[in-house]
Amino acid sequence: MKKVFITLLCLSISAAAANAQDKKAAPAPAPTPAPAAAPQAPAVDPDAGEFKFKEETHDYGEVPEGPLAEYDFEFKNTGKKPIVINEAHGSCGCTVPSWPHEPILPKQKGVIHVAYTTNGRPGPIMKDVTINSNAKQQPMVLHIRGTVKPKPKDPTPAPAPATAPPAPAPGK
Repeated sequence: MKKVFITLLCLSISAAAANAQDKKAAPAPAPTPAPAAAPQAPAVDPDAGEFKFKEETHDYGEVPEGPLAEYDFEFKNTGKKPIVINEAHGSCGCTVPSWPHEPILPKQKGVIHVAYTTNGRPGPIMKDVTINSNAKQQPMVLHIRGTVKPKPKDPTPAPAPATAPPAPAPGK
């Protein structure tokens, strides 16, 4: 009986000690610095130029493998200030845009020419062209879609049997 009493007493003291440590006041957490202000997007000029494209996505449909698939994205500046295009790039090296390097004045039209290399790329086309400019739409993204139809397989002709040169005439 003594052993049981002593064991229970030891367990009670151990439980009380463990519980007392849990209730100790934890050190005050270090003050967290105020979160840095999130970077503000540059304010959009309400009078800035504005792209108005006839279409922002062009579907080539089915095109043959080999020649370039080309399209002109026509747009008009519907804003109050000229649009200056700084740069345009395709989502990969097979999509190459060209753009006007002079400012597009309000109410004037411009063209972004996009050429897609189909050679060696059979299958679906899903590419983007990103335009960086001073326009309200920053950046402006155009899309091309379609399918490149593989070149027909050329049946390779069987090699002609090699012919041996004629044997020399006997006796000569």
